[in-house]
Amino acid sequence: MAKPIAAVTISTGVARRVMSPAAWDLLSRLAEVRANPHDRSLTEDELAGLLSDADVCLSGWGGGRLTAAVLDRAPKLRMVGYAAGSVKPVVTDAMWERGIRITSAAPAIALDVAETTLALIIASVKRIWQCNQITHHGGWTAQTPMGPSREMNGSTIGIVGAGHVGRRVMELLKMFSAKVLLFDPYFTDAQAAQYQATKVELPELMSQSDVVSLHAPITDETHHMINASMLRLMKDGATLINTARGWLVDEAALAAEVQTGRIFACIDVTDPEPPAPDSPLRKLDNVVLTPHIAGCVTNCTRLGELAVEEIRRFLSGEPLLFEVTREMLSICA
Repeated sequence: MAKPIAAVTISTGVARRVMSPAAWDLLSRLAEVRANPHDRSLTEDELAGLLSDADVCLSGWGGGRLTAAVLDRAPKLRMVGYAAGSVKPVVTDAMWERGIRITSAAPAIALDVAETTLALIIASVKRIWQCNQITHHGGWTAQTPMGPSREMNGSTIGIVGAGHVGRRVMELLKMFSAKVLLFDPYFTDAQAAQYQATKVELPELMSQSDVVSLHAPITDETHHMINASMLRLMKDGATLINTARGWLVDEAALAAEVQTGRIFACIDVTDPEPPAPDSPLRKLDNVVLTPHIAGCVTNCTRLGELAVEEIRRFLSGEPLLFEVTREMLSICA
């Protein structure tokens, strides 16, 4: 019996980042593999050609959008294993209309983002950034202009969004004696309690938290959800962490608020990326600005391994673990 055909649409450079030897080996045992030979994204015509007789597809960053024109030339395609997070760059109505299923490796990315977020939370509570500046300038004190170095014990951490990353952050916070507040309109009080968190509305979270960490998806409702009025609610000395998307924050309002010196910010994502050379965020001592590194940067192989495992499950007739449906797309990242 002939093997099914698996098309790998990501570039050779992306494949080196996300595909381990074990992932390639498993995919090769499952299917006849036909891969993008270029270190670039494929044109629409090239993508359609690669997918023309494929049964399954491994896609990811730069893997190409599944438009009607592409799918009209891929009549056998039944499933896409996406070796990245949000599937929104790939999916179109044409895919849903043809019943093509897709899974996401977002849960694998979430592990890295959550670990980075936890590091930023602890550093913020302990005032690591400010203490470093004071010590480098000859001082020696745990009392900073934004308040004293504190412990996780007794601190209040606000989590905005209980998706893959937000849930993982709350799991990690269970090891500390911190109070966790959660804002997520799609999470119930009972679900929040499972993560030892208390569900509250966003204004309450913003006003009560020592650290606010953003993990909401890009949707119409979340655009600039953190605006001037929400930022004004934050405690003096509180920290805003954004490892999600710049879309969530009104950056002009954030720049104005941090310029007062009243709050601190750890910003890994901006809108646009990178921020303008003259952005105030680049110049302020009370802003830690990093170049979108919260997720995996060099060792991203568990993304490919998860995507290939989902392809294996599909070809074996087993339930998919991380399928994204059309209904989910409006509320997920």
